[in-house]
Amino acid sequence: MSMQRHQPKSRPETIARRREIVKAAAEVFGAKGYTGGTLVDIAEQVGMTHAGILHHFGSKDQLLLEVLAYRDETDVEALEGRHIPDGADLFRHLVRTAFANEERAGIVQSFVVLSAESVTDEHPAREFFRGRYETLRGEIEHAFGVMCDQAGIDEPDTVAAAAAGILAVMDGLQVQWLLEPDGVALAESTEFAISAIVSAVLGQPFRFSTV
Repeated sequence: MSMQRHQPKSRPETIARRREIVKAAAEVFGAKGYTGGTLVDIAEQVGMTHAGILHHFGSKDQLLLEVLAYRDETDVEALEGRHIPDGADLFRHLVRTAFANEERAGIVQSFVVLSAESVTDEHPAREFFRGRYETLRGEIEHAFGVMCDQAGIDEPDTVAAAAAGILAVMDGLQVQWLLEPDGVALAESTEFAISAIVSAVLGQPFRFSTV
């Protein structure tokens, strides 16, 4: 007679400790980059040893992926079903994200630094960001399709370019805002740019009446 072995569930205190480490890692990677930020730096932030961090995550690469997942979770944690909406609501969500980002510079900084680093050869986050952008472009293109159907117009051939442009604007504004937070209005500039791009695609004015 064989006995099935069940993997023990993580205790609440273990889950809380892991989340604390991930938040500390986001700060360290945001300030020093993935290469410059060490596990020792992160361990010091949370009062642990280097070995303690490895006990929870196994490797620095795995911790990095947890940081990136945490960042994306914060974008959808307030949404119903924790997934990005469709149609015009997707663009409203993107603008709400920009407003939220004004209150969480540390998370924004870690995203900006790591996404820039990911273009280098063999970076552990390269596939994460490549896949992330591919998915987001697809979701934005689909949202445009929904809006075109609702407006009774044919989907223009500018949709793919518009989707890539919206993501580029959002990420580029984050860089400018981090460098000069008093000189760049992150949320307002994001809202203006997305409104202009959506209006151009639809061929009619699009305004965020309720963000």
